[in-house]
Amino acid sequence: MRRWMASVTAATAVLGAAGPAMAQTGAAPDAGAVTLIHAGRLLDRPGEAPRGPSTVVVRDGRVVEIRDGYIEATAFPGATVIDQRDRFVMPGLIDSHVHLVSDLGGQARFLSGITDNLPAHAYRAAENAEKTLMAGFTTVRNLGDDGGVTLALADATAAHRLPGPRIIDAGASISTTSGHMDGRLGVNDELREVTPHDNVCDGPESCREAVRLQVGRGARVIKIATTGGVNSRIGAGLGAQMFEDEARALIDTAHLYGLKVAVHAHGADGVNLALRLGADSIEHGTIFDDETLRLFRQSGAWYVPTLSTVNGYIERLAADPDAYPPEVLPKIQWRISITGESLRRAVPGGVRIAFGTDAGVSKHGRNADEFALMVQHGMTPTTAIQAATVNAAELLGLSSEIGTLEPGKRADVIAVDGDPLTDVTVLTDVDFVMRDGRVYRDEE
Repeated sequence: MRRWMASVTAATAVLGAAGPAMAQTGAAPDAGAVTLIHAGRLLDRPGEAPRGPSTVVVRDGRVVEIRDGYIEATAFPGATVIDQRDRFVMPGLIDSHVHLVSDLGGQARFLSGITDNLPAHAYRAAENAEKTLMAGFTTVRNLGDDGGVTLALADATAAHRLPGPRIIDAGASISTTSGHMDGRLGVNDELREVTPHDNVCDGPESCREAVRLQVGRGARVIKIATTGGVNSRIGAGLGAQMFEDEARALIDTAHLYGLKVAVHAHGADGVNLALRLGADSIEHGTIFDDETLRLFRQSGAWYVPTLSTVNGYIERLAADPDAYPPEVLPKIQWRISITGESLRRAVPGGVRIAFGTDAGVSKHGRNADEFALMVQHGMTPTTAIQAATVNAAELLGLSSEIGTLEPGKRADVIAVDGDPLTDVTVLTDVDFVMRDGRVYRDEE
């Protein structure tokens, strides 16, 4: 109860401080008002050929129609015209794996978790959400929540009270005792029992309860860890660290409540365990074997590579060789050395791929750095963009709302200079961002 009350207080503080700024950005158009977006080129359905000069007609936060050529404002009396004739226009991007609360790492992240209070985390999450939106990512899946901060932030951004993406939140991620999500790792014995750990489970009954706790908090997806983690303050490796009956209880309980399951897994043993039991997505998936590819094809599960993590590791180590503790550093060096190998197998292996960065390990607002790594390790600009639009929308269960620009869908629109279908790196510099028909960024 104390944690919940602190979360409410933190969210209220952020909303109260940030509210007046909303008059300057993300203002809602009048009900029924029409906005016309004139696009130089329009990728309305990623995976298909882009259109030439086009007009996207928006009303009440949704796409009404798309027409070839430029519609004059006189066709809709009182319409607002947004001129993007010199730019490439496409659907808002989707990041399927972020952690909005922080982008600190190593020792700094550990100390922040002890010394910073919940309102500080709430402010930081709000700042990171705005960075993410301004980078062109209009929807994210947040896979790890601290004390209800991002659950509350999801409500705030959904209502446009704060600038940020649409957030599909997992609540607290779940693992076994001493697993990747056990917040007591690295804490001395005197503090262990007062460190929150209700997201830790052991045995089927305990694991069912852990899922139901997140369901009750309002989670829209369940995140579990079947293997160790790179950043875990324990030198127990990155193979499986959960028994089959525990993983089955977690996945079956989530599905019982109609929620998808995202599985943190590095070693092939933990990946394959999750796939056999019906996981909906594998996050990281650093090691694949032949059985992994077969299980992906059989199950239809999604692979979210999160290659950008290595950027965060490399940058922090360049700034401070002691940024990570001794039990973590060898795992980071291994992750850097092997990153991308699974994607090179997944692409020709028929695995369904969705875009995700693990932003928080890498820097928020630089989510689009992932595109270059995806192309470097076997994808094309076209398929990488599909992964961040239509594929990610399907993974999140939001294909009817986002991922393409079609009549009836949300008016989530971005624009860039250049052609991302030939140079995907142009997506790192987004000039125009609209979410739900509200303009949040427009660099004329």
